[in-house]
Amino acid sequence: MDQFERILRDIKSMKIQGAESVAINGVKAFRYRALKTKTTSYDKFFDELDKIKGRIFEVRPTEPLMRNCIRYVISNLKSSPGLDVTDLKKMLGKFVKETLDHMDHAERMIAKIASHRIHTGMIVFTHCHSSTVTNILRQAKKEGNWFRVYNTETRPLFQGRITAKELSKIRIPVTHFVDSAARIAIRKADVAFFGVDAITTTKIYNKIGSEMFAVIANKYDVPLYVCGDSWKFDPEGIYGFEETVEKRGPEEIWKNPPRGVKIENPSFERINPDLVTAIISELGVYSPENFVEEVKKAYPWLLG
Repeated sequence: MDQFERILRDIKSMKIQGAESVAINGVKAFRYRALKTKTTSYDKFFDELDKIKGRIFEVRPTEPLMRNCIRYVISNLKSSPGLDVTDLKKMLGKFVKETLDHMDHAERMIAKIASHRIHTGMIVFTHCHSSTVTNILRQAKKEGNWFRVYNTETRPLFQGRITAKELSKIRIPVTHFVDSAARIAIRKADVAFFGVDAITTTKIYNKIGSEMFAVIANKYDVPLYVCGDSWKFDPEGIYGFEETVEKRGPEEIWKNPPRGVKIENPSFERINPDLVTAIISELGVYSPENFVEEVKKAYPWLLG
């Protein structure tokens, strides 16, 4: 098994998880396989890139950050006329680096912007595992704030434990709740931060359970900030296409259920934007509606 297949396997199994990690590894897998192509034909090279892209996209359907990074690379290569395949491969490495630099810059900017919403004495609620949210909390602590985090276990794969472990290592106090006790946690919280997997013109997608927790936060007047790279915007929503919501295998829930028992295991769900206080990205803090307009202005290439 080569590096490309190994990365795809680890993304599929969720050994690699979190939108940023999936995007970083996805674009690296794309670079690896693209540089291994044997063709010297310009047209066939781009045909090969489309096949590689397709293989990567099908592994995790609800990951527009990864898709947009790879689209960025291909779009820029197609905008570089007069190059042979050897030169295109050299340029490919440059454009991949630009996507990685963008994600690194976005993470740092989001942490700086969002950390200002956390103050000493607060209780912060979060769900699942988001490297973006962890970085926000790390930055808030670095700025001298003392606060406590309430987080969920996030069944069935317990990604919330990753969050709890990361925060424990940097000495941020954490109280870890079973998912079904989230209402107890949220009503005591001062603010909630969620990561995000996909944003369309009318919907926000995050880990399953997110809308239920957003409804509870809204009931108790707890501000909810959705935090993520603006490249998580899915332009296909503009044209009426629905974001594909990944469904995982039933064995993650129950390996040997009784006959006649059907298992539903969706990974993500839509959050009604009306329940979200604001989206925080590297572009700033905006309402969901205004966020989409800012992305269109900042990154017109995303619209195809």
